[in-house]
Amino acid sequence: MEGTTRQRIDKWLFFARVVKSRSLAAKLAVAGRVRINRDKTSQASDLVKPGDMLTITLDRRILVYKVISGGVRRGPAEEARKLFEDLSPPAAAKEEAPVSFMPPLREAGSGRPTKRERRETDRLRRPDDE
Repeated sequence: MEGTTRQRIDKWLFFARVVKSRSLAAKLAVAGRVRINRDKTSQASDLVKPGDMLTITLDRRILVYKVISGGVRRGPAEEARKLFEDLSPPAAAKEEAPVSFMPPLREAGSGRPTKRERRETDRLRRPDDE
């Protein structure tokens, strides 16, 4: 960072391309979904400096970043990658369905009754009023 050693967490998250907008970064920080050196953030104005460890909870994944430097602008992805070192644990492998996944077949008549079958069942249950 030019001239400063600290930067607001919402600006840093935006510049590092963790979120799409600065307002989303501020909401993430205020919600307590960002930790700076294991301390929950309570404001978007909390400051980060090089060497800080960030733990970010996004959707169903946890990101662990070590801040290398602050950003000057939201530039291309190559520039954003220079702002942090990714220490995130590897994503858990999902059980993938086979490519030729077909729903199981069932025998005809083993599911819900048709309208015709329902009428026949109703006729059997009620006494002859007719």
